[in-house]
Amino acid sequence: MNKYLILILIFCNSLAAEIPVFNNGVVSSASEIASNVGIDILKNGGNAIDAAVGAGFALAVVYPQAGNIGGGGFMVIHLKDGTNTSIDYREKAPLLSSREMYLNKDGEVISDLSTLGNLAAGVPGSVEGLLTALEKYGTMSREKVLSYSINLADTGFLINKQFAENLNKYQKDFNGFTSTMKIFGGWFKEGDLLIQKDLANTLKRISEYGKKGFYEGETANLIVNEMKNTNGIISYNDLIKYSAKERNVIQGTYRGYEVISMGPPSSGGISLIYLLNILENYDLKKNGFGSEKNIQLMTEAMRRVYADRSEFMGDADFVSVPSDILTSKVYAERRMKDYSEDKASTSSEVNHGDAYYRESDQTTHYSVADKDGNMVSVTTTLNDVFGNKSVVNGAGFFLNNEMDDFVSKPGVPNIYGLVGNEANSIEPEKRMLSSMTPSIIFKDKKPFLIIGSPGGGRIITTVLQTVINVIDYSMSLNEAIDAPRFHHQWLPDEIQSEKGLLDESKENYLIKLGYKINFIPDFGRVDGIQFFEDGRMTGYSDRRGSGKAIGY
Repeated sequence: MNKYLILILIFCNSLAAEIPVFNNGVVSSASEIASNVGIDILKNGGNAIDAAVGAGFALAVVYPQAGNIGGGGFMVIHLKDGTNTSIDYREKAPLLSSREMYLNKDGEVISDLSTLGNLAAGVPGSVEGLLTALEKYGTMSREKVLSYSINLADTGFLINKQFAENLNKYQKDFNGFTSTMKIFGGWFKEGDLLIQKDLANTLKRISEYGKKGFYEGETANLIVNEMKNTNGIISYNDLIKYSAKERNVIQGTYRGYEVISMGPPSSGGISLIYLLNILENYDLKKNGFGSEKNIQLMTEAMRRVYADRSEFMGDADFVSVPSDILTSKVYAERRMKDYSEDKASTSSEVNHGDAYYRESDQTTHYSVADKDGNMVSVTTTLNDVFGNKSVVNGAGFFLNNEMDDFVSKPGVPNIYGLVGNEANSIEPEKRMLSSMTPSIIFKDKKPFLIIGSPGGGRIITTVLQTVINVIDYSMSLNEAIDAPRFHHQWLPDEIQSEKGLLDESKENYLIKLGYKINFIPDFGRVDGIQFFEDGRMTGYSDRRGSGKAIGY
């Protein structure tokens, strides 16, 4: 074990005894302010769904680089009566979108067109999704739940160091949009008071009129006017027609644990269970965390899963996604038949499997649990940091740049380096493929973990490694989340590793087998909750971010 990993694990072990344990509820999110909103809702008699919705709207105010009302997301819910369900509020392609809208006359992808500015925006789903969850499964009034976010936007909040640094880092991008500069232009420092009056008014309209307060009326007019004044194509009809969808969860098992996660148009749930099905056939504990053999094995599993992700996964309302095959244990075993411990595979040789043989990194995750057994796992996104960098003038919120999550051209990678094919091509009203992986895990029918992460294409492997760190390596929640990670996504053909995972001997071993190693900055920001056999719970927010888990 290398010295950096030893130091990390010693540090985590020193914290383990200090992590508080709670009886009544926990909220873990990327913002201490948003976590406190959720906890206050729980203390005032709300359930986990009320708290999740309140925290979600709060994140749109205090964490606008990813928290949002101009983006979309996925919510996985477990209710106290045993019901498992999910709400898909992923953005949609506008009615005026087309397959080749980001290509020039020569058929080549036009740089930045699918990432910067309003042509990059999909029809936002967050408001519809959060309110759908509240109306169907919450217990508190819309006005009460939104009062927190309205107050934060109206009277302001003190920004932390990380938020100030993010705002300063993106000033060059903001400078192209007058509406963005009005609110977020300038040089920021820790402790500055940020007031967002336009956003407060938008939230007030949602509070008063519900979904119509966003998808119709003044806010809708502001969005459409923004499109007309730029190169955007979202219409009033797009907004009126948008609806969230309640979907069945994706389910699987791993070493006796039950896993529920998000199905298409997320690739996360299928890919997570697919990876776990592969790894279940091997004794990870024997070789231990961070061992060369386990890294090689997991790399080859990731390579095969991401190759299949590229070929088969998309919006199940538009394409036939072979979910049953991709999550079957037989298929997982078959895909590793050509795996060898003696050499690296290459992605040019490992293509997608035969799944029809019968057939910003900027996202944020939060986890919520209440005392009655309700649990919520939510991942929401604008895609890139601050989305398309354009604030809707007069409405005060960023729009997403999720259109980049479609395939602009088969074989051409998006901003996360992910390559896709026809299953994820652009079509009007289609939802773009996502890697978001909000998940809930049970042990002996009892709650065990609520987990998820941001991280673009690395979300799936971040969640995977956190899960196996707890189950296979018996780490505490904070150890499992803080441990260094690695990633492989088929293309580019490289192991992407955080520093601190590979010492020189491990690096040389993998290179000798034929692997390319690319050391990258820390990725993922897991917010999780773990349950103990006596029903108590604890939460933890990743060392890589500035969030906090709060309970009572």
